[in-house]
Amino acid sequence: MAWSADTWSSLGFVVAGAWILTTVRRPGAGTGPRAALGVLAVLVGVGSGVQHGPAPPWNPVVHDPPLLGAYALVAADAVADLTGRRLRAWWWLVPTLADVVLAALWPGASVVAQGAAAAVAVVAVLLRARARPRLRARLLLALAVLGVGTLAGQLSHPAWHVLAATAIAVVAPTVGRRAPP
Repeated sequence: MAWSADTWSSLGFVVAGAWILTTVRRPGAGTGPRAALGVLAVLVGVGSGVQHGPAPPWNPVVHDPPLLGAYALVAADAVADLTGRRLRAWWWLVPTLADVVLAALWPGASVVAQGAAAAVAVVAVLLRARARPRLRARLLLALAVLGVGTLAGQLSHPAWHVLAATAIAVVAPTVGRRAPP
């Protein structure tokens, strides 16, 4: 099997996830969600490698849910911060697991669900950036990188991989972190 640029660039997610996992230093507030984001990033890379590499018929099941999960986790974390509530794993796990079913039965619906999760995450992060000055620069940088990646992805899917993986790494230190308003 020959590896394409899409397959190689999928490794960007694995690198980003590994970096996130190595920066989760000690157990405590925020480390669980950050570690989960690191695992999801690695799984996005693996799923993307499967999709762009051997591309078996079941590839949406390993490709789509981790990406939706990463969006859902970032959105749920932002909402938890904004509402002063504790982040509950089920807030992001339920949509992620539901996407496993969608990806298996209706891959097109899974793609739509990913888009919806991305939109919710972007809005939640923008609201969080507005409310949390100490996190603002990093949150806006992550959104800018993701936005450029989305635009670049129209011309080059490998560019999207690299920039989306970078956006995950940029936003990771804010996940689970609570800053005063």
